[in-house]
Amino acid sequence: MSEHVVPVRVYLAVFAALLVLTAVTAGVATVDLGIWNTPVALGIAVLKAVLVILFFMHVKYSPHLIWIAIGAAFFWLLTFFAGTAADYLSRGYLGTPGS
Repeated sequence: MSEHVVPVRVYLAVFAALLVLTAVTAGVATVDLGIWNTPVALGIAVLKAVLVILFFMHVKYSPHLIWIAIGAAFFWLLTFFAGTAADYLSRGYLGTPGS
């Protein structure tokens, strides 16, 4: 397997994008978006994580088996989030004990 050399300008562009997204996160935190505060913050966080995974961890230039492993990891993470959300959202469904 040959090594892929990433130009420095790509790293600088990704770094600049991460800085901008961090500033956007801080700016959005000061704005009241109601129910959309958490989804917007999570969306920005996911975008930053994808940039780090693709470029700084060199996944963009990796074999397809690495992509499958990362996809499986994200599927597992989403499974945990879904289980946590299902538990949290169903807490009041049956009522409180003793009522």
